[in-house]
Amino acid sequence: MTSAKVTDRSNQEWIAALSENGQRAQNDALADLRRRLQRSIYFYLSQDRSDLRGLAAHELAQMAEDLAQDATLRVIDNLDKFRGESRFTTWATKIAIRLAISDLRRSRYKDFSLDELTADGDLLPISTRLASSASPTPEKVAERDDVLEKIELALKEALTERQYQALVAVAIKGIPMDILAERMGSNRNALYKLIHDARRKLKTHLEAQGISTDYMMNLFGN
Repeated sequence: MTSAKVTDRSNQEWIAALSENGQRAQNDALADLRRRLQRSIYFYLSQDRSDLRGLAAHELAQMAEDLAQDATLRVIDNLDKFRGESRFTTWATKIAIRLAISDLRRSRYKDFSLDELTADGDLLPISTRLASSASPTPEKVAERDDVLEKIELALKEALTERQYQALVAVAIKGIPMDILAERMGSNRNALYKLIHDARRKLKTHLEAQGISTDYMMNLFGN
């Protein structure tokens, strides 16, 4: 990345310059802020994100530039929330990194399909089936497989389609709540309740078959 000289400012000077509403001081401060955030984001992408190691430097630089534009706008929108408890640039950088993390997470799950996510087949991963650190006996392996089949069947029998999709997406597939809420046309609070109700129905359904939570913990934890 190319380096450019940025002006050192106190917290008060940053706030005053960025609040100038179209004056030259504001334009200079915006440019300085964007360059600072771009450098910080580039460092985060190149040093702290092992999942991006395969990208070339110019690709990371372009990502940092795009994210810095959005982060600058986010900082401006939140100026009234700055309390001066740290350096302004530190506060702004935290906003930028949170934005980068959120954007990367959304990019990771942008193409997932709820229908494909909950398609027929094994819902529970192999890691769940082989949760024990010790080698289980053949009898215990058979018992676990039987319980897992009942859990998978219960997911489909006891829950509504929407409960089923939400619970599988979050609890089994690890889809972030905010992304799933957006994809389902809902919000976090409504999704929390949906999943809570789904867990309760699933627990009741399994207990009616003699499969309690304590039983499952003992079966898969030893």
